[in-house]
Amino acid sequence: MPAITIATVTYNAVGTLARTLQSVAAQDYPNIEHLIVDGRSTDGTLSLVQRYVEENVHRDVPHVIRLASEHDDGLYDAMNKALQQATGDYIVFLNAGDRLHCETTLSQMVEGMEWQRGRAVNPAVLYGETDLVDDEGRFLRHRRLKAPEILSWRSFRHGMLVCHQSFYVRTDLARAEMYDLSYRFSADYDWCIRVMKRADRRRLPLHNTHQILTDYLSEGLTTRNHRRSLMERLRLMGRHYGWPTAILMHLWFVVRAVVKR
Repeated sequence: MPAITIATVTYNAVGTLARTLQSVAAQDYPNIEHLIVDGRSTDGTLSLVQRYVEENVHRDVPHVIRLASEHDDGLYDAMNKALQQATGDYIVFLNAGDRLHCETTLSQMVEGMEWQRGRAVNPAVLYGETDLVDDEGRFLRHRRLKAPEILSWRSFRHGMLVCHQSFYVRTDLARAEMYDLSYRFSADYDWCIRVMKRADRRRLPLHNTHQILTDYLSEGLTTRNHRRSLMERLRLMGRHYGWPTAILMHLWFVVRAVVKR
């Protein structure tokens, strides 16, 4: 039974963090490390986490909860800190406002995979689908981009087909590919591609769970900075897939956005 590290990066997130903590606490899977990396919040976030820790002690099967609260240089720097501190076999990032889809999400995910401790060919990535929710946690719609049946690093030339929060990575591989802080909005996209490239070089499988894994708060950093994010992603795609492919795909993204309207 692999240990799963759920990394939650926070800063002044008291308004949205509670449902994230509740979704982790409700899991029936016993082997969870919840790693909370906080950027010295001042709004009551830390008090909320402290209550979460106290309630966890009284659960029949308490999770491991670890809190680090210190200054960071932004979201991706904090995520790098989480990678360095994680002790689970797999890691996923579930930030404030996001939640695991249901109480059996992790147990069902693990039940459907082949895994043995210390086995070199354990899956590099476990991935699945994502639902979008609003600020109140209410369902909006299924994510428009669907996870491909068979995923590879080449799949992401069509965009980020798997939501970052539904992308569980073997921690040894995740730690070998830290987030590139030169990207302000798309370091997660770049990181997923590099992780999958590493898996490809080592001929490690990427496991499709065929599950909805995450309820994702739709208004994130990239959503709020859509135009700048697209320009950054163009540069990133040029690096990974070549400029002809990057330009062609971005023209398609524009056409798709117009048709969608």
